This record gives sequence, structure tokens and C-alpha cells, in this order.
Amino acid sequence: MMRLSEFLQEGITAATISRMEQKGTLNQLSRGLYQLPDALLDSNHSLAVAAKLIRNGVICYESALAFHELTDRIPPYVWMAIGPRDWRPKIARPRIQITRFGPKEFDKGIKHYTIEGISVPIYTPAKTIVDLFKSGQRQKAFYNVPTGLAHATQAMKDAIRLRKATPSEIAKYAAEAGIWDKIVQPRLETLTLNA
Repeated sequence: MMRLSEFLQEGITAATISRMEQKGTLNQLSRGLYQLPDALLDSNHSLAVAAKLIRNGVICYESALAFHELTDRIPPYVWMAIGPRDWRPKIARPRIQITRFGPKEFDKGIKHYTIEGISVPIYTPAKTIVDLFKSGQRQKAFYNVPTGLAHATQAMKDAIRLRKATPSEIAKYAAEAGIWDKIVQPRLETLTLNA
């Protein structure tokens, strides 16, 4: 998988890429992103494509949960976090939902995974769970919908049971996000007491 700019750096012109596309020796995945037609695709192919298209983004929320195998839901699009002042690209395909994270929360809890030879930044399970709690709290406040908090609680339960996150990691990120006392601590204590 290569961007147009990478082809140009290698001395391959846009006209050559166009001819290769017409002959069927190169597929266009998205604007400015190409791949060989016989390339082996990973089950997380869409995450690699999103990371290649949005170089300053990080896989978050439901997409990160699915990657870490902490949900049965299949996200309808790739969730990507960008910084508060980062450029927000307009991408037709794949379907990408972009959300902005503040400067304090954006840079924490990122781990890089290699998918199809591409380094893909994805938030750790503990950070993802705390982000879901924060998002769920906003949903509850604005729309009076408690489902986001229930989903985050289930993800936290699964992460601890599967040993993908520890209570102390979750507590650390929750304290940094300012949601430890009222949102995460009561739920985490309930889970650990019932275990």
C-alpha cells in the first residue's frame, strides 16, 4: 500500500500510475492511495488504510475495542482521533469517523501495531475504555442516553477478565481524564468486588 507522494519520491509519475491502474496492475483504494490487486488483506485492513490516509490520527473508540477483541460489535466505520488543531481530511472511502481529542488526552496511551506492513497507532485497551467512559458521559449529559456508559463498563469488565488491561492502568487514565471519582471508580470497584 503506497501513497501517491511515495510513488513520486521513487520517480514513478502520475501518468505511469494511471496506466497501471487502467491495466489492472494497481488498484486505487482511496484518493492518493494505491495497492497491488493481489495483495493479501489482513482482517484489520481498513485500520491500515485509515492510518495511511490520516498520518497524524490514532485509532480510537469502537475500532480500537474491536482491534483489541473487547467487543462483538463490528464498527460501521473506522474511528480516528486527531489533535485539536490537526487538519481534518475529507475522505470518501473507507468510511472514517473523525473525532477531536484535547491536547492532554490525544498523546497518551498510544501503541503502534504493524498491519500489512504499516505502523498503525492504536490506543491501548485501558485508554480506549476511559475514552468510552468520557464519551458515554457526554452522551448521557446531552441526550440522556446511558448506553455509552453501559458499553464502556462491559468493555472494562472484559478487558480485566481477559487481562488486556489492569485496574491500575484504567484508574491512571481515568484520573488523568478527570473522570475517576464519579464515573469510573464506582464501576471499577463493583467489578473487582464481584470478581
